[in-house]
Amino acid sequence: MNIPNNVSSIIAHQTMMNTNANNVANVNTDGFKPSDTRMSDDGNSVSAYNVKADDNGSTKSQTDLAKEIPDQIIAQDAVAANVSAIKTQDQMLGSLLDIIT
Repeated sequence: MNIPNNVSSIIAHQTMMNTNANNVANVNTDGFKPSDTRMSDDGNSVSAYNVKADDNGSTKSQTDLAKEIPDQIIAQDAVAANVSAIKTQDQMLGSLLDIIT
């Protein structure tokens, strides 16, 4: 992996976190239909896109907190892993430059 791949993954997971936060914020909004974030690996990058949940006919919010909270934890951990990878790559590049000079 390289830094642009890690950055695209961070951006995709940020999209996921934003979508989940919106769903959680609207948990008490009558008739709210949550969105779901889907990840796509484009070979050299990761992208995210949102899809609306199917309407189950409920007049209450259709947000499922049992899904949203774990999804936020997954996104948070994915961002932390990518940041760690970027830091490691940066340190390795710095060490390589120290050796060369």
